[in-house]
Amino acid sequence: MTTRSHAIDSGLLWFEHLSRAPVPSLRLFCFPYAGGSAEVFRRWQRWFPPQIDMCLVHLPGRGKRMGEQAFTRIIPLVNAIAACIGSKTNVPYALYGHSMGALIGFELAREILRRSGSGPQHLFVSGHRAPQLPRIEPVTFHLPHDEFITELKRLKGTPEEVFDHPELMDIFISLLRADFEAVETYEYNPGEQLPCPITVYGGFQDEHVPVESSRAWQEQTSSYCKIRMFKGDHFFIRSPEPEFTSAFQNDVLESVP
Repeated sequence: MTTRSHAIDSGLLWFEHLSRAPVPSLRLFCFPYAGGSAEVFRRWQRWFPPQIDMCLVHLPGRGKRMGEQAFTRIIPLVNAIAACIGSKTNVPYALYGHSMGALIGFELAREILRRSGSGPQHLFVSGHRAPQLPRIEPVTFHLPHDEFITELKRLKGTPEEVFDHPELMDIFISLLRADFEAVETYEYNPGEQLPCPITVYGGFQDEHVPVESSRAWQEQTSSYCKIRMFKGDHFFIRSPEPEFTSAFQNDVLESVP
């Protein structure tokens, strides 16, 4: 489902720039994981000089857009973002997303390329297997309440305090169901390879994304694909270790044209 706000052709709802540089050397659009918000990336701006503009992408259904209906399909969400990203890609830019955000970033890169003929400088992804690989996990978004809660606890991505407050859980669970539905119903359609490089980050203890499935991202680019693995589980980016921080800094700075 969509709301009227989804159709507004304005970046005010979607994009928040963390750098005040009038003309950045690189703009890095950041997309969150299922159930999360772009707020998880806010502190990352401090890793970069002002010439790097981290741009938080605020998706409907969370944060300041809590009152809006979350999308339940990846492609309509990507199309909505592409429709209003406009002049924000007039400077060199890159895309980064974690888990669900990796799918959004990948499909957005393809969509912008289709619309304008030029894509991002670089695609950064983490916490997600290559999109062409078939999904092997069971569908969970439609599970009864108690079973869905059990699944959330198994995934270890929801803060414990959310489970301890039923009223908070009621709000959060609708967003999680919508995001899970978007991810679990995603269908990859073959297309041309992206001309930009892809860098993939993964956690050694991530049970959901084995290293082999990360390497398969190479098939999505005619350029190079770099794989970087770090200590941590699926949500290693929430408390990033210095090794990841340093690697991400270097990779982003190296993508500046």
